[in-house]
Amino acid sequence: MQSEFKITRRPSRQIHVGKVAVGGDAPISVQSMTNTDTCNVADTVAQIQALQNAGADIVRVSVPSQEAAEAFGQIKKAVNMPLIADIHFDYRIALRVAELGVDCLRINPGNIGGEVRVRAVVDSAKDKGIPIRIGVNAGSLEKDLQKKYGEPTSDALVESALRHIEILDKFNFSDFKVSLKASEVFMTILAYKKLATQIEQPLHLGITEAGGFRAGAVKSAIGLGMLLAEGIGDTIRVSLAANPVEEIKVGFDILKSLHIRQKGINLIACPSCSRQNFDVIKTVNDLESRLEDILHPMDVAVIGCVVNGPGEAREAHIGLTGGTPNNLLYVGGKADHKVKNEELVDELERVIRAQVT
Repeated sequence: MQSEFKITRRPSRQIHVGKVAVGGDAPISVQSMTNTDTCNVADTVAQIQALQNAGADIVRVSVPSQEAAEAFGQIKKAVNMPLIADIHFDYRIALRVAELGVDCLRINPGNIGGEVRVRAVVDSAKDKGIPIRIGVNAGSLEKDLQKKYGEPTSDALVESALRHIEILDKFNFSDFKVSLKASEVFMTILAYKKLATQIEQPLHLGITEAGGFRAGAVKSAIGLGMLLAEGIGDTIRVSLAANPVEEIKVGFDILKSLHIRQKGINLIACPSCSRQNFDVIKTVNDLESRLEDILHPMDVAVIGCVVNGPGEAREAHIGLTGGTPNNLLYVGGKADHKVKNEELVDELERVIRAQVT
């Protein structure tokens, strides 16, 4: 089903985080962050691989110490996807991970020391072709901005970002992206909209500290969705107090809902009612768990009755509509064969996998 709404993307300068292009005409990338102890190399590598299997394009890793920096070097060798090092305060950590092959540095130039130290990091990044992400957060604004504005505001976030950008501009460094995150949805939206007109660099979107899985997913969908629909945003992270793999799933669901990017199964399912001829909720839950490994884009409709079922099934790549005595399976928009209730999930999985091989 084609959307009548067209999104016009904000033009931006393209940078590269490892092999992933960010900004310009590149696809909007989805990223997450590890929550393991970085010094535990095995656990961190395992989590990165789980995120990659879920479809992550980029993963961020916190590097709070020199010990963590050395562990990061081992982690980088063990995985084959772009890694961002999240660094605060100590410029020497940034210099070390740059030597160890980091794909992007997440720093705030204003909090890693004086001009000499900042220049050392920028020169290293420039020499090695490493981009920088400026990350502004409402919870860690500079003290003078807190005093000036009284509380976090969209203007305070933008002013903080422009300060950090000014430092990079001074050293003729333009390969950076910027994030302006708050847990308050409208503050975040306003901050991004204001900054989007003032710089040409890519924007990394996120609603920070959004909450647990359900509330965080809703807040992120609203905030990121409103910005993406206006063409603002080049890479996204859904911040959840949950398994980071869920962040990737929700991120792609947001992009799929906006017809921005397709990856994996897009399940179209009715909420179910007394007209249903099979257990819709159980069928959908079983399918979601069985088909998580499929990254090929495909619309699958699961509708419990004949009221809306045939119409939705015809529009999907594969569709199932409830019926008596048997349900009807559609393939490529055409009725294909009937399926008994006890065979539904197995048969749907078989047909779906046959389409992607």
